[in-house]
Amino acid sequence: MRADLASPPGLARRWLHRLYEYAALWFGLGLLGTLTLTWSMLSVPLYYVLPKHWAEPLGRWAITTIFRIYLGALALVGACRFDLTALDALRDEGPLVIAPNHPCLLDALMVISRLPNMACIMKAALVDNVFVGAGARLAGYIRNDAQLSMIKQSVAELKNGSQLLLFPEGTRTTRWPINPCKGTAALIASRAKVPIQTVFIETDSAYLSKGWPLFRRPTMPITYRIRLGRRFEPPEKAGIFSEELERYFIDELANAPRFLPPDAARAVESDAGRHHCGT
Repeated sequence: MRADLASPPGLARRWLHRLYEYAALWFGLGLLGTLTLTWSMLSVPLYYVLPKHWAEPLGRWAITTIFRIYLGALALVGACRFDLTALDALRDEGPLVIAPNHPCLLDALMVISRLPNMACIMKAALVDNVFVGAGARLAGYIRNDAQLSMIKQSVAELKNGSQLLLFPEGTRTTRWPINPCKGTAALIASRAKVPIQTVFIETDSAYLSKGWPLFRRPTMPITYRIRLGRRFEPPEKAGIFSEELERYFIDELANAPRFLPPDAARAVESDAGRHHCGT
């Protein structure tokens, strides 16, 4: 055992850092809950009062602002380090299907925080959620529980000039580096005749990955980096394109230096936890 790990000053520093991590975790969750719940309550009357052509831009601007405040606060307290500036190049690019990989729950927040004209396909349970549901409906976000309706709405949003956030995996990654890609992105892009812009989200932590409990403390700071990938033209055959897209993500992510496999990231977390306890 290293002397600095066993010594009282070294052990004290590690316990203080552990307390800081708990404080940062609860601060972040509390801030996000407060911001989203407040906007959700304001969104209810606005949804019924404002015409759609005013409601959707306002709703999307508000969600982008809320997420920027939240991520900025996490960075300010030192819980996370974000490098999201690559997304800014897409802001004035017009209609695109934005297709990132999906390692954790923060992925959508990071993308939306930089791209205000974004329609988002959401799980129906989230659209019905008290914290984010009313704001999502005001912003014109799309439920994923009726596939035909979801595709029609997505195509309509793209034809009206919006960008569309869609995770090709359909859920958070469980098979590193990416789950099998579904054909939804290809089908929507083909019908709307818009390109698919790939986006790579890299992180060195398993925080909020599939199976990570919401209130489990991660090792901090956590690093997130987003970089842009290849832009694909609207595909002709969804099945063939989905296989090509999956191979492309695998090739790009498998050797990404800042993208740890979930098992490796969890091993890092466990090892850090043992050091915090002085073992």
